[in-house]
Amino acid sequence: MSPPALGRRRRVYAVDLMGDAGRTERRGTPFRDAGDLTTWLDSLLDGLGLARTDLCGHSHGAWIAVTYALHAPQRVGRLALVDPTQVFAGFRTSYLLRALPTLLRPTEARARAFLAWETEAAGTRPDETWQRLYALASTVPGRKFITGGRPRTAELPMPVLVLLAEHSRAHHAAKVAEKARRTLRHGEVALLPGATHHSLPHTAPDGLNDRLLDFLGRRERTSSP
Repeated sequence: MSPPALGRRRRVYAVDLMGDAGRTERRGTPFRDAGDLTTWLDSLLDGLGLARTDLCGHSHGAWIAVTYALHAPQRVGRLALVDPTQVFAGFRTSYLLRALPTLLRPTEARARAFLAWETEAAGTRPDETWQRLYALASTVPGRKFITGGRPRTAELPMPVLVLLAEHSRAHHAAKVAEKARRTLRHGEVALLPGATHHSLPHTAPDGLNDRLLDFLGRRERTSSP
């Protein structure tokens, strides 16, 4: 997704996790579990003065978004999930095996090799700047992903958009789509052609942004006179 493109129509907040591989400095007690994440997001929205907002997350960020939407459904208007992992289905075994070296002994070279393997299915490679950022983020000391069980997506009361990468190697897109259609009460699912899990922002930016803007803007259109 392209925050500048979305920002021309919507106010966008792109937030780093505390102590994650972004620019946010960690202060106080590190996150230990999903409860810490939801408490932090409550405080974040309070600080931004947002009683209610729309959430969009990619990959593990989608799991965080769903977890928060179940925790505080009154604060989430719409939920957009971009190739979500560990939400509707687990990872492919081949993906986990390929990722294992970068998890056990992360290096920039291993991160780049993993990225190249995942994106080659789409016949494209992310630009050099993005590859370098991904590799550096993968080697941040003490990096920790907070995760938990599969969220109860059938209990989500708000409209949900699920956008899946056609050639994602993280999971089987068809299985994720089938599970999402079966469990979501107010959901829609779409496949983004030519994209993989990690190359998605680069291989289908127009289709991704168009889908997001259409979905997030529906409330505004239906409420206007």
